[in-house]
Amino acid sequence: MACLADDGNRVVGVDVSISKVNLINAGSPSIVEKDVDGLIKKGWEAGNIEATDNYKTALRDADVSIICVGTPNNKSGHLDLTRIHAVAQDIGEALAESDRFHVVLIRSTVVPGTNEKVGTTIEERSGKKRRVDFEVVSNPEFLREGTAVQDFYNPPVTVIGTSSNRAFEIAKSVYRKVDAPVRKTSIAVAETIKLVNNSFHALKVTFANEVGSICKQLGIDSHEVMDLFCQDRKLNLSACYLKPGFAYGGSCLPKDLRALRLIAHDNYVDTPVINAIEPSNKYQKQRLVDMITETGIKKIGILGFSFKPGTDDLRESPIVEIAEILLGKGYDLKVHDKNVHLSNLIGRNKQYVNEKIPHLEKIITDDLDEVINNCDLIIVANKEEQYADLPSRYPGKDIIDLVRIEGGFETSRGRYQGFCW
Repeated sequence: MACLADDGNRVVGVDVSISKVNLINAGSPSIVEKDVDGLIKKGWEAGNIEATDNYKTALRDADVSIICVGTPNNKSGHLDLTRIHAVAQDIGEALAESDRFHVVLIRSTVVPGTNEKVGTTIEERSGKKRRVDFEVVSNPEFLREGTAVQDFYNPPVTVIGTSSNRAFEIAKSVYRKVDAPVRKTSIAVAETIKLVNNSFHALKVTFANEVGSICKQLGIDSHEVMDLFCQDRKLNLSACYLKPGFAYGGSCLPKDLRALRLIAHDNYVDTPVINAIEPSNKYQKQRLVDMITETGIKKIGILGFSFKPGTDDLRESPIVEIAEILLGKGYDLKVHDKNVHLSNLIGRNKQYVNEKIPHLEKIITDDLDEVINNCDLIIVANKEEQYADLPSRYPGKDIIDLVRIEGGFETSRGRYQGFCW
């Protein structure tokens, strides 16, 4: 309310708490929050702020209503959406008496599917049609207590989830004075992002604390370790490794994770999050085996065999493990990887292959067409350029995509499955 009024909007606050209503109507904030008191007083004096417990009065001339009621956990841990649906009923009753197009913004943290239920409730209560008389937009907030005003004006992105261009433009205009990119998304994405954000923040806090526990036990300055960690904005604090895909592998990640986990174990430090990483990664491999098994297809082609594109390193490559499992189950396999030449493999790389798949020379080839034409199901395991147009070049071929080929789903006429999408 404070920020929107300061931007020149006329804002009416609605609350069941009369004490909150009275405070706002006296030009005083109902919470302790930096800079809010001055903005509330300024907006009230300018005539841009008032409050009421009568939702029909508040919505009579409103273009936009913003739902920001609490959604606490219930006893089972689920979000309690009771207040969301109660407000939706109120909005529906109020819109029954209005002839103007109205946009409802859901700012509260909700679960996917809430937007649709809110829209249905408003339709039932108002007798109006969604997308004709009103629209419900998912517009999650990312404000932190203590810095809410600063965060309002400096968000990394403003998320507006809707399929309606008209509603998008109206919602966008609400934040016209906020200097931040606006991202139009699907409703489901907008409903999910807040939950993902906060879960990741919780993960970061827990990971840093586990590192701190290990360091303390070893007499190492954990803050210096994590300060150095945070200086790497190319990999550590970046979008790297944060795209859904297949399991990690290679000569570094598995080895060093095990080393850190065992250092903690040997020094009697409990690290549940760090301990859970490897089992979770193993589960991703099992998911792929299950997906392949469920197709009922026995002739499998694997495109990309090293643990990532642009290398011939097969050590702890997760797709090598998958091949080993499939061969053990009697599947007929063909493998293509332009970077892997058996005659050039040496040292630990060669030893690893000999241990896992000693007869690799019988199933690997540098002829891509041979693999495609002789197999009924294709697993795309590396993001090599020559695989980019695979679905359109080989129409009708069944594909399981581990790397997200651009446009794979749209161009494939066979059964296309993305691994995590």
